[in-house]
Amino acid sequence: MITRRDVLLLALGALGGTGARAEPGGTASLHIVTAHLPPLVMAPGGGDQPGALRELVDALCRRLDLAPDVEFMPWRRALYVAATTPDTAIFPVTRLPERERHYRWLAPLYEENYIFMAQKGSDFDVHRPQDMTGRRIALLRGAAQSAILRELGFQTLVEASSIDEVHRFLLAGMADAAFGERAIIHRSLDMRGEEKNFHLGPPVRSTTAWLAGSRDFGEHDAARWRAAMAELVADGTQKRIFRQYGLA
Repeated sequence: MITRRDVLLLALGALGGTGARAEPGGTASLHIVTAHLPPLVMAPGGGDQPGALRELVDALCRRLDLAPDVEFMPWRRALYVAATTPDTAIFPVTRLPERERHYRWLAPLYEENYIFMAQKGSDFDVHRPQDMTGRRIALLRGAAQSAILRELGFQTLVEASSIDEVHRFLLAGMADAAFGERAIIHRSLDMRGEEKNFHLGPPVRSTTAWLAGSRDFGEHDAARWRAAMAELVADGTQKRIFRQYGLA
């Protein structure tokens, strides 16, 4: 009897290359850019674990016989590098209409949930953000949150170069609230022991975080990545990784 795994393996064999360069010895290399976004991605020295999505992308690369070279950089620069450099991938990227022409979408990784955060004692109501649209909102520079916030009616956006800087902007009174992915906000506050000092609102938008590639990846390449991702979901690898980080 042909199993789902057999079908996926046949698909992998039929779809050709990965869009990455072949190295001597038969293993292909790939340049991946990302940023420090705990607990999803952890920069070297940023914790004992590499991050849930870093582990998931590593597992994907092993399925495709790739040896990724992972480089950490500020998020806005990472987006630019992945859009302009051949054989380059980036994660975790929110898929937006304005990004369609810049990237090839390789594999869906994770459901993101975006929330507001404000200090206790602040008059920013995280449960009624529709009444707070005139306030200053801190967020990561280059992130998809800016498009989401503008859709929600917010105009005064205070962009930061890192998650740490978002936190500093709040403490210094440079922003009235922050907007970001729920797991990242929880980890940021937990690492500082400050979750008791902040109000966190419910999710106001859910999107999917992707592994995306430069446009030289072909449609067949993208299909092969998605087939490998389907394998990781089917055999429980994705859930096992997420469970280790409290995301399942």
